[in-house]
Amino acid sequence: MVAITSTPAPLLHSTVLDWYEANARDLPWRTPEATPWAVMVSEFMLQQTPVKRVLPAYEAWLAKWPTPAALAADAPGEAVRMWGRLGYPRRALRLHGAAVAITERHGGLVPEDHAALLALPGVGEYTAAAVASFAYRQRHVVLDTNVRRVFARAVTGVEYPAQATTAAERRTATGLLPADAETAATWAVGVMELGALVCTARSPQCGGCPLRRHCAWQAAGCPPYEGPARRGQTYEGTDRQVRGKLLAVLRDAHGEVPQARLDAVWPDAVQRARALDGLVTDGLVEPVAPGVYRLPR
Repeated sequence: MVAITSTPAPLLHSTVLDWYEANARDLPWRTPEATPWAVMVSEFMLQQTPVKRVLPAYEAWLAKWPTPAALAADAPGEAVRMWGRLGYPRRALRLHGAAVAITERHGGLVPEDHAALLALPGVGEYTAAAVASFAYRQRHVVLDTNVRRVFARAVTGVEYPAQATTAAERRTATGLLPADAETAATWAVGVMELGALVCTARSPQCGGCPLRRHCAWQAAGCPPYEGPARRGQTYEGTDRQVRGKLLAVLRDAHGEVPQARLDAVWPDAVQRARALDGLVTDGLVEPVAPGVYRLPR
């Protein structure tokens, strides 16, 4: 992608930062009291999950495990149990693995160094940048789906970004990053908030967008997306749904579960077996004897 906006970066910065100051949601991981661990927990939970679903899970999680060491001392299966119905439960295992590494390598403190964050199990490029930026107010490019969509429209003039992050997007984001670390950290969350609340994927609120007068997509007449077909997410009837039903039985059991109880959750034996095998392969379920399963310990 080639940026086509002619708006100077400082004007974009001030516009978004002023809007964010007036419109930011009051979220617990944004408060001054939020620890770096709390920020990390929120970032794991918010991946592909709406804020309204994350809030109760986040509060319950931190009440049970207020520090990485507290989580590391518990079994990984308890993390899977506590994850509940947030979806994509491998995130629970990854967060548990990160907590163990933080406890063993960093004295139980979430590291400030970006490279050290990136070296934690389960922490990728986005999460490392987000924690360093939001928890430690450092200067990093933070590119999630919302940020990429805002930049695609406001800066590049297309409705949606590419399905995978491109080098051109990174150059655009890097070029727009304010030089001051504190400002850059606020800019990162401000653009993210704009994408979440205004520049949404399906129904953008262009009339109330602070960037409307500076938006390259608006200036181009809001041309429709012309790239490859965008992948929709389905759930009903998929292996994901079956996995969720199997995990629900195991979460509620608080112990070992015989095969017969798992067989009752889904009529298709082939799909059910495939889903269960996938859960075992992913480390979310442990076979303890022929036809007997439990959450990992």
